[in-house]
Amino acid sequence: MTDFIPDVSFVIAAYNAQETLARAIDSALAQGAVSMEVIVIDDCSTDGTRDIAGNHPDPRVRLVAMARNGGPGAARNAGLDAARGRWVAVLDSDDALRPDRMARLIARAEKADAQIAVDNLDVIREDVGTMLPMFPEPMLARMPLLSLAKFIASNMIFQSEHNFGYMKPVFERAFIEKHHLRFDEALRIGEDYIFLASALARGGICVVEPSVGYLYYIREGSISRVLKKEHVEAMIAADAKFFAEHPFGAAALAAQRRRTRNLKEVIAFLKLVDSIKERELQTMLKIACLNPRAVRHLSMPVAARFRRLATALWGNRQPAPTSQLSSPLPNMSAGPHSNKG
Repeated sequence: MTDFIPDVSFVIAAYNAQETLARAIDSALAQGAVSMEVIVIDDCSTDGTRDIAGNHPDPRVRLVAMARNGGPGAARNAGLDAARGRWVAVLDSDDALRPDRMARLIARAEKADAQIAVDNLDVIREDVGTMLPMFPEPMLARMPLLSLAKFIASNMIFQSEHNFGYMKPVFERAFIEKHHLRFDEALRIGEDYIFLASALARGGICVVEPSVGYLYYIREGSISRVLKKEHVEAMIAADAKFFAEHPFGAAALAAQRRRTRNLKEVIAFLKLVDSIKERELQTMLKIACLNPRAVRHLSMPVAARFRRLATALWGNRQPAPTSQLSSPLPNMSAGPHSNKG
């Protein structure tokens, strides 16, 4: 074991990522003006993911092979346990980085004596060939620091115009270890939200770099994500645990209460969708009366297919077999392992 401490440890949790993993690894290795190690955690892939990482010719690439599939939280925790760098950056196996990203983020964080740094993202739609920044750069330029209250307030399902939960933070590893921060392995979605929120709640200072450094890829077939009631219930439970374990200022407390109401509203909406799909008129009317705010979500483009089901309520169409919502939210993937966690 070498005593060398790189500037940054890249943590790449990978599950069946053979098509994109090499691009992610190469973009990490291409970072300028910083030393690095790239830790790829194979979460029991059934394709060539493990071979790509294990046989990579660059010695800075290290493979950690999970004994069982544990999901993104468990895989990332294995990466954190193996990390040696001064800074830790999570990189999804289907994404990539601009070559100056880490040097810019580390410089900005160290200048401000901060423990966390985030930046802008380019959203790349490979199916249609588009690339657009996720956040307006002037907006981020007016926000030099990301507070816990701002972060919570932005993480509302169906409501947030600019959801900072999409950001990919980098962390000072000493801060992570000091506060024993790890991803919640019980969560299959939203584990990255709780991780950053916990870091902020424990006093982490988070600087904001307005320019784009992270390339967020949406491939054909990956734009549609599945959101289920049990996922939102798990998020509420994780939020309750987070709330009980950390002190909250007035602004963060108000934001958390709004988020809790939002998540409960989403559950009511999903129940409403179920009743529409199953043509249960009495249940549908009951939910709509008890939760009128949930009804408004039926006007969203994401709910278009459910409006069609409602219109055809007394038609000849058969109800769908499961309760699923097609959503563009990348944090909402319900697969066995989401790289967009």
